[in-house]
Amino acid sequence: MARAGLTVDRLVAAAADLADEAGLDHVTLSALARRFGVKDASLYSHVRNLQDLRTRLALLAGGELIDHIAQAVAGRAGKDALAAFAGAYREYALAHPGRYAATQIRVDQDLVADTPAMRRTADITYGMLRAYGLGEPDLTDAVRLLRSSFHGFCALEAAGAFGAPREVQASWERAVEALHIALAHWPARPAA
Repeated sequence: MARAGLTVDRLVAAAADLADEAGLDHVTLSALARRFGVKDASLYSHVRNLQDLRTRLALLAGGELIDHIAQAVAGRAGKDALAAFAGAYREYALAHPGRYAATQIRVDQDLVADTPAMRRTADITYGMLRAYGLGEPDLTDAVRLLRSSFHGFCALEAAGAFGAPREVQASWERAVEALHIALAHWPARPAA
């Protein structure tokens, strides 16, 4: 029987804290069981397996990330919204490295479609990009460009991989400016 008070939400929150403290790879059912002072088997009444726990962690972290971004972009448009979006993304990634790593886990698309936070992510991201006059399939391409740019920069920064003497913040601001220019001058699709 599971210890009183142990819930899925408490498990996922503890997994998120552990991910930030020790890294996503160290989030295991055994490590969580030790945190709660229970046997590993006690956790199976709350989560199916480690993959289920990590999926729940990914959804929690994705919701936190988009809440942080939404607050930053509220009332902004165009370049100002892009800079706020980018800044909030980077801030979250650096402040919560384990949670952020969980946002990179591939999650079943049917599950994502049924999750309000993930739908909100699409609404906010695509809404911000519509200010650039983009429609599909360019919106999807632009989302992929932004995500890969932000993720790459944040991953390199977190790893301490920027060794040049130039201030990292200055490079970040130039990268966001370059992305704004790319979005504002998105290449026209060739005529079929």
